[in-house]
Amino acid sequence: MAPPIVKRYLITLDRHKVLALTSFAVIVGVSGLVAVHSSTPIPPVYQATGVLASNNPPAAFSTLGTQIQEQGKQLNEEILLSEKVVTAAAQRVKADPKEVLNKVKIRLPKPPTKDNPDPPQIIQVSYTDSDGRQAGETLLSLMQGMVQQSREINKARLTATIKALNERLPPVKQELQAAEQKLEQYNRTRGPVLLAAEDDSLVKGIVGSQQQQQQLQLQIQGVETQMRSLIGKLGLTPDQAYTSSALSADPIIQNLRAQILQNETQLEILSRDLRPEHPTIVELRKKQQAYEELLQQRASELMGGNGVAAPLPSQIRKDSNLDPARQQLANSLVSLQTQRETLIQQLGAAIKYEKELRQEYAKLPNRQLEQARLQQEVQLKRTLYDKIQAAKVDAQAAEAETVSSLSIARPPQVKAEIQPSPSIVLIVGGGVGVAFLVAGGLIFLLSALDGKVYTAEEVRSLLTQQDVPLLGQLPILPTFDLDRDEIPVLKSSHSPYAEFYERLRSNLRRMGEAPVKVLLISSAEDQEGKTVTAYNLAVASAFAGKRTLLVEADLRSPSQAKSLRVAPDPDANVEPLRYYNSKNECIRLVPDIENLYIVPSAGPQRQAAAIIESSELRRLLEDARGRFDLVVLDAPALSRCNDALLLEPYTDGMVLVARPGYTQGSMLNEAIEQLTEEEESPLLGVIINGVDQAIPLPSEPPEKVQTLLVEESEPVAETQKEDTPTKLRR
Repeated sequence: MAPPIVKRYLITLDRHKVLALTSFAVIVGVSGLVAVHSSTPIPPVYQATGVLASNNPPAAFSTLGTQIQEQGKQLNEEILLSEKVVTAAAQRVKADPKEVLNKVKIRLPKPPTKDNPDPPQIIQVSYTDSDGRQAGETLLSLMQGMVQQSREINKARLTATIKALNERLPPVKQELQAAEQKLEQYNRTRGPVLLAAEDDSLVKGIVGSQQQQQQLQLQIQGVETQMRSLIGKLGLTPDQAYTSSALSADPIIQNLRAQILQNETQLEILSRDLRPEHPTIVELRKKQQAYEELLQQRASELMGGNGVAAPLPSQIRKDSNLDPARQQLANSLVSLQTQRETLIQQLGAAIKYEKELRQEYAKLPNRQLEQARLQQEVQLKRTLYDKIQAAKVDAQAAEAETVSSLSIARPPQVKAEIQPSPSIVLIVGGGVGVAFLVAGGLIFLLSALDGKVYTAEEVRSLLTQQDVPLLGQLPILPTFDLDRDEIPVLKSSHSPYAEFYERLRSNLRRMGEAPVKVLLISSAEDQEGKTVTAYNLAVASAFAGKRTLLVEADLRSPSQAKSLRVAPDPDANVEPLRYYNSKNECIRLVPDIENLYIVPSAGPQRQAAAIIESSELRRLLEDARGRFDLVVLDAPALSRCNDALLLEPYTDGMVLVARPGYTQGSMLNEAIEQLTEEEESPLLGVIINGVDQAIPLPSEPPEKVQTLLVEESEPVAETQKEDTPTKLRR
């Protein structure tokens, strides 16, 4: 069995065979004309060939020059045939640059392989022209231009290198100077400490500071011991001893003490004989007060404070009564106190100095690392600067040594090539092959652009993609000896075609939990055989003993009831609502087929949708659901109108009919998507009608076979198949 794509291609070829034959004939004719024209002699063509080799320059004094020379050997066709080279060569020989570029060919050196790791570095250049002298001169100009192009490329590389080095050198120099300044500043600020660390001066300073602290502590302890001894002897603190010594040593205070003592003696003597109010007593008391004020003022001057919080006269007299021996002891105590404070300050300074030395010692590793980092940075900057300087000198030396990386190893040699005339047989044969390909490709393109489905396999693939069940495949029914307006109907249950409709009926009975009683049959487009399917499904149900009603629900077309030998009511077209309201008049018994009834169409009607939505038709269908085992509704195609969608609520489900060669895939897809949008889809499945398959004929005499079938004959000819859409237009 041929694949679907082959079937589709053969069907398209049969439909467009005239176009295919025409395109085939045109291409073959053109190839014949070309063959005749090409049989004339072809003038000779001259080819000039030359060789370029890698240039081995003299000994170079610069490394960069050698590198540039090696890089210059890596040339490609785009560089060798640059616009500059081609234009210059064309101007020399007075030719068109585009024509020169089209006629020249270059074969570059082969890359190294395992078998040939060092292939010869030669470039073969050829130029083809109808004039031999022109070919040689043009190729020579091209080769000279390629050599000059290589030299200019090498020189440009050196110039670019020198320019880059000149641009790079100033910032590198600035970076070096900045790094040196950082190192110099660091050595100036941290250098002494680092030098001290190197000769152990820092450690020695810490040890010496510790020894000095110990000596100071011993001295402080000795001074404190002497002070405690003197304090015990005097009964005074160092501050009290200082005050008593200062007061006792002042002659003014001693004089005032003497006068106060003398005045007190007089006052004591006179107060025995005189009253307190006596002028002498009063005078003596005034003197006494004046002496005390002077004493207090003098003490304030000696002790400081400018008289603020000055000691009382009695205390001053008490503190200033040291004898010379005690005064010497007090002076010694004050001197020891001063010495102790001096030693304590020296001890604090030594401790602070040791702390600073220890801090410097703790920071020493980081500072040494920082110094090493700065030194390394300076070294790196200096190395980079020296390298750039050396590279600049090397590049300047290489600039004077620049030569081309290519040289002409073999000048152009011109040879004449005689072009053989192409064979007429080969040209015509090639034309035939091209004609086959073009004609076949055209038919294949038309087959791909056609939106119809041509095989049952394509319809099944479409249904699989949409997840819609296939209910059955129905063959083409014979239409021999039928009137133009009649449709083929099964006449006997023994017909070989009845088996397909019986299988369809049994598949419908298995759909869902409850059996389907009211079934709506429609299609995406006209001429897909929905009416033939509805009629014969109803006939097959009647053959199975089921009380079956066929309702012609296409009110936009005339009735086909005469195919079952039933005459439609002539008044139904005038009063359709009255017609459907009278059940006894609209439901007709089909003669010759037991258990089959039909409701002929009241069409054609202009207001078909209004009649379908009427209560009369709805009551008719409700009554038929209770009276019949199966009710089959033949509805119009979905592309014509929405009558099928209006009838769907009165049914248990809808079945679509598709026919290969007539069904548009996009229309069928759209119809399925429209019916499956809701959760409870009204679409039960799809029937493939008009499938081309072999039908087993019964082993009966020819007379009986003709009785069993509408017509039993040989497979329908192509001309008869063309008339089938008329017979099966519903």
